[in-house]
Amino acid sequence: MKDNNSPPGSPKVNPDHTSEANTLPKDDSSLENIVRRFQDSMSLSKRHKFWETQPVGQFKDVGDTSLPEGPIEPPTPLSEVKQEPYNLPSQYEWTTCDMDSEETCNEVYNLLKNNYVEDDENMFRFNYSKEFLRWALRPPGYYKSWHIGVRAKTSKKLVAFITGVPARIRVRDEVVKMAEINFLCVHKKLRTKRLAPVMIKEVTRRVHLENIWQAAYTAGVVLPTPITTCQYWHRSLNPKKLIDVGFSRLGPRMTMSRTIKLYKLPDQPVTPGFRKMELRDVPAVTRLLRQYLSQFVVSPDFDENDVEHWLLPTEDVVDSYLVESPKTHDITDFCSFYSLPSSILGNQNYSILKAAYSYYNVSTKTPLLQLMNDALIVAKKKDFDVFNALDVMHNESFLKELKFGPGDGQLHYYLYNYRIRNALRTSELGLVLL
Repeated sequence: MKDNNSPPGSPKVNPDHTSEANTLPKDDSSLENIVRRFQDSMSLSKRHKFWETQPVGQFKDVGDTSLPEGPIEPPTPLSEVKQEPYNLPSQYEWTTCDMDSEETCNEVYNLLKNNYVEDDENMFRFNYSKEFLRWALRPPGYYKSWHIGVRAKTSKKLVAFITGVPARIRVRDEVVKMAEINFLCVHKKLRTKRLAPVMIKEVTRRVHLENIWQAAYTAGVVLPTPITTCQYWHRSLNPKKLIDVGFSRLGPRMTMSRTIKLYKLPDQPVTPGFRKMELRDVPAVTRLLRQYLSQFVVSPDFDENDVEHWLLPTEDVVDSYLVESPKTHDITDFCSFYSLPSSILGNQNYSILKAAYSYYNVSTKTPLLQLMNDALIVAKKKDFDVFNALDVMHNESFLKELKFGPGDGQLHYYLYNYRIRNALRTSELGLVLL
């Protein structure tokens, strides 16, 4: 769950890091240290009053190995789930946002474009396309009732938004039905109205009505209590533009021409049999992906319908490539990235930063380093300015080698009403949330 009150750090390269910089220690105690530092820095009045009432891992329980893994609270009988929506302040009303409607989709797009996640310096703001929003919010089995808006009663203007989509998430050996919560956004002028907690309670109520009791979400701030904390890494594809707009800056003793040369990529992918994924590849990609994801502690439980929806290429939304063995015609490797541009705020020359985000990648025969270098090449050919990746799954093995630099943004992963006893290393997480 990402909302504009909790931006995921800055999406920019941290100029004080080099690509050789050390990241956070990845041992199990690192998250405890983050939590303790965070608690020490908080005054009592800033404690998370809302989250302390919710069935989530609490800071006070970090490190308590006596607590069982799994659901924190048992399901409530459906007849006891609140049937009426929660009360909003009197001048607002609930609305269900039909993403099939062009008019509603436009309203959601504009609300997010003008009010969603910004970096700390207010230089960039996520700009999800309408096609992306439809893709993200209409997976197999989705519920329209989980696309929740708030309107001003008099003007009917859409002023807030939150969504859930159904997912099957495997935690160790248990496959759990969950909601993935996302796009929590409140209009900038209404940030003091305390709308967000009511919206979270309302989406939770609607999820419960479908007999689903767990959820997964992300945020850029520390809430009770992350299951892991990931870092964004950035690979420059168009270094001149990135420097011109302030996303990154020239390194010490570097000229622009040397920087451009440093990040230059070949014109074509180098792996024989590297091609775009097609509909006929869905069964093979599903097998490959399920086998790969089984090694992680937390990952999605994808079937063929999920793979077709989430990974079949969609122009300006998601790109997927695979390696088909020229000899056996087996599908041996797979890589994918999604398109999430940002608006560039206050720059006279540029208005959009085209960013590709690493999604799911599987390497069995082609070295992951080579596979991801081919992904960078095709992203560059598609005019992306930067390629972003989190240090999840096996991503850490290629980041430095392929000239990614650590950003100053962190992304915290959370589960609702599901306890994992020890924080995960990022390499134990096999889940990418949009």
